[in-house]
Amino acid sequence: MPLPIRPEVASLPAYVPGRPAGGAGGGAGGPAYKLSSNENPYPPLPGVLEAVTAACARMNRYPDLANTEATEALAGRLGLGTDRVALGTGSVAVLYHLLQAVSGPGDEVVHAWRSFEAYPIAVQLTGATGVRVPLTDGARHDLDAMAAAITDRTRAVLLCTPNNPTGPALDHDAVAAFVAQVPEDVLVVVDEAYVEFSDRPGVCRGPELLDRPNVVVLRTLSKAYGLAGFRVGYCLGDPELIRAVRAVSLPFGVSIPAQAAVVASLAHETELLDRVAALVAERTRVVDGLRGLGWDVPEAQGNFFWLPTAAGTATWNDRFAAAGLTVRPFADGGRWDGLRITVGETEANDRVLEVAAAHPR
Repeated sequence: MPLPIRPEVASLPAYVPGRPAGGAGGGAGGPAYKLSSNENPYPPLPGVLEAVTAACARMNRYPDLANTEATEALAGRLGLGTDRVALGTGSVAVLYHLLQAVSGPGDEVVHAWRSFEAYPIAVQLTGATGVRVPLTDGARHDLDAMAAAITDRTRAVLLCTPNNPTGPALDHDAVAAFVAQVPEDVLVVVDEAYVEFSDRPGVCRGPELLDRPNVVVLRTLSKAYGLAGFRVGYCLGDPELIRAVRAVSLPFGVSIPAQAAVVASLAHETELLDRVAALVAERTRVVDGLRGLGWDVPEAQGNFFWLPTAAGTATWNDRFAAAGLTVRPFADGGRWDGLRITVGETEANDRVLEVAAAHPR
């Protein structure tokens, strides 16, 4: 008799990571570029690398279970008490912990679709049922429809702002009004993994919503801070919820070098945010260029942008691949099939525009 596997696990959808760069660029023998995982293209700052190297000398010891220095650094940066910050191995892991803390079989979790592909996986692992609310025009969350989807079985609502993979950010006033409609026993997760790249006035400011105990803000150091390889994410919320997240977290999950990288990155934040500003400028240049070529690119507020290639997604994916550009296709036959393309090195961004110009809309 085969070993029984929980049905929620046996039927999990696979998380599809961005493929690595492969092949030469454009047939000219140039470099290939990975634009499929929303990684920061800049290498570590010397000060951060030095702190990590020094921390590796203690690899024979377990990490600080409480992530004390990293928690204090984040809490100080955000003006919060340390009892309102919980770390984990990437914001995806923290999301898993949050949903484990509040939901289970028979419950429902509402989220937009298309949105972050880890959401359905995280929900299903708890035994809960995901309730997908289609994006509205402009590839945006339909907050009215999401509010209407809340029932007495709903345990959490996930808001991704800026939305991965389509790009638009939610307006702060709209989110505040939405939160006011949500019952107090329903958790509202404001996922701000890309918030540092948002440059439009009026976008959601998650920490300002923490006066409500049922709101939690989810963030990461993978993107703007360039620590994707160390897997550090965190959440901000009510102390009782933070205690629950810590209780279900993997012990010693955040490594010694990763904790050192967090502290050093916050100490070098000005330099890192200069890099963010440069990526935002590149994003604006490329999006403006694509729109000039006839592409209806949605608002882009992350370090990526969305090409609504619809039924032509596979063809366009192959065109970019032939030019040495690995991008991230999303295709399930729905309205929001398309390509997510990371803002990368200037040369890579130039090549994106070249491919788009070579194949007119």
